[in-house]
Amino acid sequence: MSEWNPWHGCTKISTGCNNCYVYRRDEEFGRDPSFVHKTANYDLPIRRRANGAFVLSPSGGTVFTCFTSDFFHPDADEWREEAWEYMNYRNDLKFFMVTKRPERFHISLPSSWGDGYDNVYICCTCENQEMADYRLPIFLNLPIKHMSMICEPMLEKMDIEPYLEQYGEKIEQVTCGGESGAHARIFSYDWALSLREQCIRHNVSFRFKQTGSAFEKDGKLYLIKRREQVYQASKAGIDFRGEGRDLLR
Repeated sequence: MSEWNPWHGCTKISTGCNNCYVYRRDEEFGRDPSFVHKTANYDLPIRRRANGAFVLSPSGGTVFTCFTSDFFHPDADEWREEAWEYMNYRNDLKFFMVTKRPERFHISLPSSWGDGYDNVYICCTCENQEMADYRLPIFLNLPIKHMSMICEPMLEKMDIEPYLEQYGEKIEQVTCGGESGAHARIFSYDWALSLREQCIRHNVSFRFKQTGSAFEKDGKLYLIKRREQVYQASKAGIDFRGEGRDLLR
């Protein structure tokens, strides 16, 4: 796994941001998490070693992109077009990003984008029904070759079936998970099962990513340590693989 954070810092825009891990980490080190700035790794995709080889090689797997900010944050508008061009130039890599701002997708989009880059995977995050109903109609009509959605932190039971019915062939995966951290809000296993059943009905891949710190199952609340949250979700064995989709796992 490789990581590329061309800029760092973000601002909270919805309830899913309340316990943001970027804020927790920055505040722990006395940094302002809302200060969006270029990082020293801004040009990492095109950076080469002394022998001429790229620092990021295809053998490193998927490049998780802009995970300490939002790629479409307004403070990054002046840098974004060049970052897109880096991704276009490095078409031997797969870049994966998550956003809460699909309405800003077209700002600073390069002319070379067309109907999307084959090597760019974009995931829209929706923490509750309100955000799903706002973000998904925008996101699912964007010119993106590989799109998925994640309900994390998932804060309530959600009905995404209308979107699966209309756009199911475009959605490569639906992921859900709970919230981590000392102040994590409760995540119910029943919510995960409900999403799974919706995905199965429309043959859309589903992944239960993590339990979160406060996990409710069969009427009992479990407090789960961070290092065990992904393992416990995997142990549930409820992931579903749809057919004929290009997935990043």
